[in-house]
Amino acid sequence: MACSCADYRDGINGYVVVPIGLFKVVLGYFLGHAHKGRQFQSNIHSNFAPWLLTIIFFQVSFGILLKGHYNTPTFGKILSFVVPVHSIMGKLIPVLSYVQIVFGGITALGFCRGGYTGQCAAHFIMGSGFIGYGIVMTLMMIFGQEWLKRQGKSMDFYDSAVICIWGFVNTFTEHRWNEAWSHKDLQHTSIGIIWWAAGLLGIFSSQRNGPSRTFVPSLVIILTGWAMNQHAQHLEISTKVHAAFGWSLIGAGCFKILENILKESSPNENGKIESYQYLPPFARYVCGFC
Repeated sequence: MACSCADYRDGINGYVVVPIGLFKVVLGYFLGHAHKGRQFQSNIHSNFAPWLLTIIFFQVSFGILLKGHYNTPTFGKILSFVVPVHSIMGKLIPVLSYVQIVFGGITALGFCRGGYTGQCAAHFIMGSGFIGYGIVMTLMMIFGQEWLKRQGKSMDFYDSAVICIWGFVNTFTEHRWNEAWSHKDLQHTSIGIIWWAAGLLGIFSSQRNGPSRTFVPSLVIILTGWAMNQHAQHLEISTKVHAAFGWSLIGAGCFKILENILKESSPNENGKIESYQYLPPFARYVCGFC
């Protein structure tokens, strides 16, 4: 049964998913160059496209090679290289495709240019990070519970680890070291310090008696949301956007605390996903789109 399922999955991937995806890539490429409408100067979207197409070309080529199942010593040596590369590229393509979509939006709207490039990149990375982590939370909730048990860790451990790493990055990247400190630099750097310190605390508290839940990641998110609410900007619309982001973060933290309380008060032994468990990842998506 396992073999037949694997064969069915391989067949769907090889004969349905790949051709449809390849057709859409080719169609999109030619439509983008043949529409004769609005024209753009050299930009990040057009410059990134050849790299993405090259990766897709090699991914499809490696897939065709692997479908051949050639039983020769030479092919065995090639296989030892192709299989891991094929696997890595398969995981990278969705991420790189998302990046290319973002580049397309940036190019079409004509912003993130000149001195705003760094700030724009930072905000897109932050938003994309929340969306990406929301996807990870969703996948872990649906498919990753057994994996967490095998690892002997709770999801809060990984939440805390991500917060810790992100805090270290923020601590040393939010201020341009050759310039004077501003109140925004102090705010962002302070948040970074809070994040890595709280992340370390969360890692410790989630492992103190074996894998256990902890409120630390949720409290960090709530405090960060409050800070974003108070994060004054030069433009009123920017202040309102940061406030919306802040309230979204506060909601995400509260939803996570609610999930922890409900799961502890009524543990579900059969692994069924309750409706309230979808709220924390959904809140991450909202934060990212803010």
